[in-house]
Amino acid sequence: MRKSLFITLLLLFTSSAVLAQIGGIEDSVNDISDTIRAIFPIILGVIFLVGFLFNAGHFFGENADLKRGITRVLVFVLIAGAVVGIFTYLIGIVV
Repeated sequence: MRKSLFITLLLLFTSSAVLAQIGGIEDSVNDISDTIRAIFPIILGVIFLVGFLFNAGHFFGENADLKRGITRVLVFVLIAGAVVGIFTYLIGIVV
């Protein structure tokens, strides 16, 4: 009897400590998600700019290949669009 009472009290105190910690984590997660939402468009713009600059050699110069350049830019845009879609979906779930 005494052992079961001890186990019950231990579980009761453990569960209350866990619930108290979840409240603190939720606030910090909201702060981090707000920061990421503010910074993400800037980072995405820089990634688009760098991707275009790497693919710009296919449009200009002596060995210009318009089809290859357009294909690489489209693939880059599709991958970046998928990343944005996944990010938007995950942020929508969390908050």
